[in-house]
Amino acid sequence: MSSSRTVICLLRNDLRLHDNELFHWAQRNAEHIVPLYCFDPTHYVGTYNYSLPKTGPFRLRFLLEGIRDLRNTLINKGSNLVVRRGKPEEVVADLIRQLGSVSSVAFHEEVTSEELNVEKRVKDVCAQMKVKVHTCWGSTLYHRDDLPFPHMSRLPDVYTQFRKAVESEGRVRPVFSTPEKLNPLPPGLEEGAIPTAEDLQQTEPVTDPRSAFPCGGGESQALARLKHYFWDTDAVATYKETRNGLIGVDYSTKFSPWLAMGCISPRYIYHQIKQYEKERTANQSTYWVIFELLWRDYFRFVSVKYGNRIFQVKGLQDKSVPWKKDMKLFDAWKEGRTGVPFVDANMRELAATGFMSNRGRQNVASFLTKDLGLDWRMGAEWFESLLIDHDVCSNYGNWLYSAGIGNDPRENRKFNMIKQGLDYDNNGDYVRGWVPELQNIRGGDVHTPWALSTAVLAHAHVTLGDTYPAPIVTAPEWSRHVNKKAGGTGPSPRGKKGPSHTPKQHRDRGIDFYFSRSKNL
Repeated sequence: MSSSRTVICLLRNDLRLHDNELFHWAQRNAEHIVPLYCFDPTHYVGTYNYSLPKTGPFRLRFLLEGIRDLRNTLINKGSNLVVRRGKPEEVVADLIRQLGSVSSVAFHEEVTSEELNVEKRVKDVCAQMKVKVHTCWGSTLYHRDDLPFPHMSRLPDVYTQFRKAVESEGRVRPVFSTPEKLNPLPPGLEEGAIPTAEDLQQTEPVTDPRSAFPCGGGESQALARLKHYFWDTDAVATYKETRNGLIGVDYSTKFSPWLAMGCISPRYIYHQIKQYEKERTANQSTYWVIFELLWRDYFRFVSVKYGNRIFQVKGLQDKSVPWKKDMKLFDAWKEGRTGVPFVDANMRELAATGFMSNRGRQNVASFLTKDLGLDWRMGAEWFESLLIDHDVCSNYGNWLYSAGIGNDPRENRKFNMIKQGLDYDNNGDYVRGWVPELQNIRGGDVHTPWALSTAVLAHAHVTLGDTYPAPIVTAPEWSRHVNKKAGGTGPSPRGKKGPSHTPKQHRDRGIDFYFSRSKNL
């Protein structure tokens, strides 16, 4: 092998060493490997329609933790992570000129327009500088080339049809082996400093002890989480029963943030589940994790099929809806001041932690699009800004679904905020945790403070419109879940103690891995 052969591995949403085809390929094709991460300035500007901060403080902190973790892993393998700030194509061009012996630039393919534009510009630079480009597909459970559809245009528009086809006709490829040692950086190449949040014009977020996702970023943390959730606690064996929870770290897998940044491979999760099923137990819960990973795949492939239509106001169905753009209503929604406690609790959790349960995401999205009638892109861009586990395809796919203009065979899907609150927070503990103004209202009554008598509110030290907002909107169907007994003391104590079921009309789609460019595994 010629000592002049150097490969640059441009890393983006693939911040791991395990099951990473880039490293596997480069190890066989180069004397020197340059693992490269670029802090692209376009990731830190405003969102497209509403100029919200594109990478908020929680995701940035998680990203920086992941970058530091990957650097440590690579150092332990005899390599290092080269970090630069700048547009990837310009950074790659500078490195090619500096090193003078680059044979190839390799990267994993992405599917949405901004990422594809980066790929095109990198390819153009490489063509001008006579350097080869090698690309891999590594973001999904099922490889794109293994789908049982002759062309992506034939991808079904209903998830169930997609799932049945891939489950019966497809196979999940084995993982790539993790190298014991990596070929080193070229001599003299500086690693580069990992920027701080301040360097990127961001503030370091405050850690909230109530967070349902108190985990750190990076491959090491992701693999430790899987070991904890599968092998140490057997929590995966009850995943289907607990995944609609609201409080605590173990109600769901919480894999979605690491999946979004590629710190853990969906194939690795799959094969660990298969091993778990073989050695311990196979049940609906273990299958359901795979079911949710398939939703994540589906939204990615839908994004390939439809391109920029996933970002357009008419969605995949080309449906004109008279969406409002009322910033006063939007601000009340995003700040948790709607006067609807279940909505407010979820939105405050998001603002304080960068995370929200899948159950919460579905409800607040339904409230924004169906109860407030606001432009769904306002919600999608707010999620994009704040969510730690933001994944472009799952976020926009889920928002289109919620707005009724995406992949959904059912018409007029709408969540009943009060019924949902009573079903999944029957005693009101979640709401009281995030809406302390209501902490003195007992039980499920906390979900409808406007229905309580003046005496009950006074006893709880609540003044609607003062200490807590009156609802900015009410829906007629909510009244079915409010007690009419003397004194008007609020919602009837219906619903179960905890989410032992998922009502059919509200079944999840998109992994508990995340309703945000994924659902929330």
